[in-house]
Amino acid sequence: MSDAYCTDCKKETELVFDHSAGDTLCSECGLVLESHSIDETSEWRTFANESSNSDPNRVGGPTNPLLADSALTTVIAKPNGSSGDFLSSSLGRWQNRNSNSDRGLIQAFKTIATMSERLGLVATIKDRANEIYKRLEDQKSSRGRNQDALYAACLYIACRQEDKPRTIKEICVIANGATKKEIGRAKDYIVKTLGLETGQSVELGTIHAGDFMRRFCSNLGMSNHAVKAAQEAVQKSEEFDIRRSPISIAAVVIYIITQLSDDKKTLKDISTATGVAEGTIRNSYKDLYPHLSKIAPSWYAKEEDLKNLSSP
Repeated sequence: MSDAYCTDCKKETELVFDHSAGDTLCSECGLVLESHSIDETSEWRTFANESSNSDPNRVGGPTNPLLADSALTTVIAKPNGSSGDFLSSSLGRWQNRNSNSDRGLIQAFKTIATMSERLGLVATIKDRANEIYKRLEDQKSSRGRNQDALYAACLYIACRQEDKPRTIKEICVIANGATKKEIGRAKDYIVKTLGLETGQSVELGTIHAGDFMRRFCSNLGMSNHAVKAAQEAVQKSEEFDIRRSPISIAAVVIYIITQLSDDKKTLKDISTATGVAEGTIRNSYKDLYPHLSKIAPSWYAKEEDLKNLSSP
């Protein structure tokens, strides 16, 4: 109860709210001060046990604009005490027939959500992947293909478009057995199909070595001081024509920075954390070495340290 001014009592009185009628009443004279109030709080309702509040459930499921029926569905329950298989009855068959339209999409969205959660991706990337798959499904061209590879490829494209790229190897880990080659083919197929749909090429965004740096450094347990040096070094490396993939450049910069610190990392550890082969890191180091003095931050390493740096 709360206090408010009653026009009949001409004074401040306690108010009583009638939840069933939505009326606000004066506790002394019973005057209805406000009628048909709208309760804007969450519509929690306990279905498991009406006498307790331990299992609150919202009325209906969340809406999804990518589904035709969204949350506005009706489920016909099996009558109490009825015999026989409910799904074999006319009502059961009708309900089962009508629920098939979005069943495939719902399952796809669940799998994409699981993959996204395992990668630690934000909701915007998951939603973008769902949108990409929905557009692909509308073309009726995904049948007969490896669905897990398609789900993983949708996530890969979504990460690129949201400027939070992941490597194919990282995506492959959560792809339920789909191989790198299958995901790569699925990605090319999606880009081609969606490009034909719109008549324009699908923008995937540009990958920079710095996009992977913080995550790779975190996987190796590097200090904040070393991470800052690595980020600065990889940013300077973009000023030079180093014809290596951004992931390879990120890996070799991490190798250089860790070798210049007290907490040195082995080539094998860096290869495991970045997904770049040891041989690729060695070859990338040769391409990066001529620019080493201009790439490595002067506040992090002296010129003498760079001369004494051993190649991998």
